[in-house]
Amino acid sequence: MNMPKRHTIIFASLVLLFAAAAQSYAAESIELLKKAEASGILLYWDSLSETGLMEKNGHQISFRAGDSVVLLDNRKLSVTDAPVAKSGALFVSQAFIDTAESFFKTESEEAHYRVGAILIDPGHGGKDPGASQVFRQNGETLVIREKDVTLAVGKMLYAKLKTAFPDKKIILTRNSDTFLSLGERTDIANSVQLKKNEAVLYVSVHVNASLDKKASGYEVWYLSPGYRRTVIDKAAAGEDKTLFPILNALTEEEYTTESVLIAKFIMDGLQTQIGDKSKARGIKAEEWFVVRNANMPSVLVELGFLTNYTEARNLSDTQYLQKAAFGIYNGISDFITHFERSRGFTSSK
Repeated sequence: MNMPKRHTIIFASLVLLFAAAAQSYAAESIELLKKAEASGILLYWDSLSETGLMEKNGHQISFRAGDSVVLLDNRKLSVTDAPVAKSGALFVSQAFIDTAESFFKTESEEAHYRVGAILIDPGHGGKDPGASQVFRQNGETLVIREKDVTLAVGKMLYAKLKTAFPDKKIILTRNSDTFLSLGERTDIANSVQLKKNEAVLYVSVHVNASLDKKASGYEVWYLSPGYRRTVIDKAAAGEDKTLFPILNALTEEEYTTESVLIAKFIMDGLQTQIGDKSKARGIKAEEWFVVRNANMPSVLVELGFLTNYTEARNLSDTQYLQKAAFGIYNGISDFITHFERSRGFTSSK
């Protein structure tokens, strides 16, 4: 039977279409998760919306299953083979991988923000012991003082951070039983020298006390947004003086956002390490925050209540303090990862 010429063309076109589809399907044989793990690419995938994000070398690629258009660093569009979601996994072609790896090798056109310094401030010291508690253990009378607890945790935290982040400045406001005023602590923080596009974090360590002997638990504080302060140099606004309050307010808001995130990460870290040894009292804000004049993201960690006999014993236990220090360290580390991947929220000063 002779087929009309028009039908022959349509039939041939369908054959080519199915062949191309089959070839495309065959090409999409690389499981993206396995490839990402092997290539050091961080992959985030939402199976409900079928959207994903890949990160490497400070770059991001956003994509959607079935869509051949990908978004590079939230700015540029590129066309490549569409990812395919099937059988609970995500598959891509070699062309998709080549596009991604080529982009990840490029230099970023934007400045990379990073945490350049971390300042650890053990509360009290010297003539200022802070809270204290006396109790008997194994037939001995023990005196535990806040200044000793905060210094012990501060040193542990300092050691962990120095090992983990050799490229960053790790600073202790005090490394012995010495007295520092709040002004001196703030001056140390505000005088840290940073490179362009670097930020500094301020973490103050304290121990709580209460008239209620049953009060217990740890908490993380940040400066209330209601407290207004000058956080930038007036020269940053240039000659237009009307710009200064606007820029200052924006920077204040950014510091608050970062402080809340640090507090959340540290709270999560403490909960993981301390477990049921003590309870999490949550994240709180207050205007009398002791580091309210530090021009940077800052938090204050209250490790527990010395006025609670059970917690006083915990806070005299070196292993317990190590868990607390490791929890704070994990929180800081998680924040740094988040901050540097997202290219930071603020510049240095």
